[in-house]
Amino acid sequence: MASNETHQKIDSNGQPDSQLTEDTIMTVDKLGMKFGQKTVFQGLTFTLKRGEFLSVLGENGIGKTTLIRILLQQLRPTAGEVSFLPSRSQVTIGYVPQFRNVDTEYPLTVKDFVGLALHDHLTPWWSKHEKQRLNQVLHETDLTRIAHIPLGRVSGGELQKAYLAQALIRQPQLLILDESTASLDNNMKFELLDLVKQYQQHTQAAVIFVTHDLPLTKKYSTNFLLMQPGPYQLGTIDQLNETVLEAAHA
Repeated sequence: MASNETHQKIDSNGQPDSQLTEDTIMTVDKLGMKFGQKTVFQGLTFTLKRGEFLSVLGENGIGKTTLIRILLQQLRPTAGEVSFLPSRSQVTIGYVPQFRNVDTEYPLTVKDFVGLALHDHLTPWWSKHEKQRLNQVLHETDLTRIAHIPLGRVSGGELQKAYLAQALIRQPQLLILDESTASLDNNMKFELLDLVKQYQQHTQAAVIFVTHDLPLTKKYSTNFLLMQPGPYQLGTIDQLNETVLEAAHA
């Protein structure tokens, strides 16, 4: 995986780019991943800037979640590297998966669940600042009304909002959503991403959104990355064409 050193900035063609600014938060340089003899992807190169909303598209099994696991330092790539600017330790990452193993029978309220991200364990107390931040993020994600309801009694959409609130509580500069809307009804999908977009516009955070949902991609994204057999495709949302859409929807 990438070290914490600052590396030369690379553009989307794999070349050094002197035009990249301090807004660059992450560079992916010639990244490759193999499991045994199977190549999942290779030569993946792109940059991500603050305020960008990158949708990662592609058929199932093409390597989208593998890429996310590399970005989260859960997997080490077999080639290339990922660099965070100015360093990995200075970039806070929030992560919202599609599913999470949560015991909904445990008598944990929505507020307690969201607050777990403050200490990485259940605690009977929070500092004044932590309470303020917790109440703020509950308000921002429309969870104040159900803050004291046990997690097991909320709807699927409300549970996904709680996952989002937990990811946002540390005010990440990079937010990663891995199929986070896949199990939601259509209205809740847009409601969840409206909350993400509001946070992004307020903080200029970068967002990576793994999805098969093309209406969401076209409404919220600034850029797209299509992972596919052979060369990947990378561009602005205005460059999405029918060929890309058909491949992404596979």
